[in-house]
Amino acid sequence: MNSIPEIDVYVRFCETDAAGHVNNTSYFIYMEEARTKFFKAIGYDRDNRGEMNFIVASAQCDYLAQAYANQTLTLATRVSKIGTKSYTLAHEIKSADTGAMIAAGSAVVVCFNFQTQQSEVIPPELRSILEQCFVTV
Repeated sequence: MNSIPEIDVYVRFCETDAAGHVNNTSYFIYMEEARTKFFKAIGYDRDNRGEMNFIVASAQCDYLAQAYANQTLTLATRVSKIGTKSYTLAHEIKSADTGAMIAAGSAVVVCFNFQTQQSEVIPPELRSILEQCFVTV
């Protein structure tokens, strides 16, 4: 895996709040879309692997600038940490027009066995893929 594709998100009016800028909760939806496309890009989506045995254990977002309706945002995703049972995906959200940083977030994704309701070790095949996508800052 040489690169993780960036995605563009068009901001709809319904994603803004009374102040006129993108509502804070919308950024988590954008990052979820980026994660979904990340999994597809690495060949680890429902179509290719059956059940996705992951859960998001933690998600956070730092808001750096305002975004508005009718704006296009570009999201870049990278693997920033790999543990024994979890890994972290970092997201950068920028204005597609100017490249200005709008927000930065991350999600800790845990490999999870839904039958036993417990976390489990990252499978070797997935670990290998994640290591290829790992980028240090």
